[in-house]
Amino acid sequence: MSEQKTYTMIKPDGVRNGHVGEIVNRFERAGLTIERMELGMVTLAQAQANYAEHEGKPFYDGLIAYITSGPVVKMVVSGEGAVAKVRTLMGATNPADAAPGTIRGDFGLIMDENVIHGSDSPASAEREIGIFFN
Repeated sequence: MSEQKTYTMIKPDGVRNGHVGEIVNRFERAGLTIERMELGMVTLAQAQANYAEHEGKPFYDGLIAYITSGPVVKMVVSGEGAVAKVRTLMGATNPADAAPGTIRGDFGLIMDENVIHGSDSPASAEREIGIFFN
């Protein structure tokens, strides 16, 4: 594996329910470095750019409304194999399928509000970092 950067975002439910500190701590305990972190709102344009591949799907409008509904924590995280490491720490997309000990397994309640987003590849990470930290 090699040193990578990835993008991750603690979603509105994760911020609202007070999980930011624990999530950041899990990243750091896993040997990852938080290079940049910002609390703020996702703009409509950022949401549409980030989730463009889902446009036209039945859940798209709800996803856009949810991700823009409250503050999020946007992060650039780096380390050896950062993309895969963050995805493992996050757990399965559906919290009902996420293993205990993963972020979604411990804090996620429903599929539509699953606590955290993370890039699924180095190319996605580069694109998403550009969307949120131009």
